[in-house]
Amino acid sequence: MEVKKRYISLYVENQIGVLAKISGLLAGKSYNLDTLTVGATEDPTVSRITIGLTIDDITYEQVIKQLNRSVVVIKVMDFSDMPIHKKELLFIKVSSCSEKDKAEIFRIAQAFSLEIIDYDKSHVLVQCVKTEGGNNDMIALFNDTFINRIEVVRGGSVAIEAISTRDQ
Repeated sequence: MEVKKRYISLYVENQIGVLAKISGLLAGKSYNLDTLTVGATEDPTVSRITIGLTIDDITYEQVIKQLNRSVVVIKVMDFSDMPIHKKELLFIKVSSCSEKDKAEIFRIAQAFSLEIIDYDKSHVLVQCVKTEGGNNDMIALFNDTFINRIEVVRGGSVAIEAISTRDQ
């Protein structure tokens, strides 16, 4: 059975324990999540959860059905066959920086539209908002350039339906 990357977006009640119920439902069935992000929406009583999974078609259908049956889920959106925009947040901290290292980090940031959000005499903190693949590329570049001196923190992808079908 072929496995592929899938994204699901859920509208859920914004209440204590809802995230635990959703993640527990998925973990209880031994589904492995690649990413899971959650945040309040424009309606403070509703949160939106974006889930990324690498999963086969049959198991994916089961996940969708189980989420639809959950009492805390208001709406399930399957992003499999629709154009979407998705991004994830990535922080890369580089330690033990020389002036030459800092200059290189600033050049990389400019070339790849990254943001330097903090620095001191020996550290630089870079923020990157790209796709999962784009962020993987940035981690590889920084890791190759600043060997054993980076710390990485990344959030899961957030996704929204595209308005048009152009250039997703």
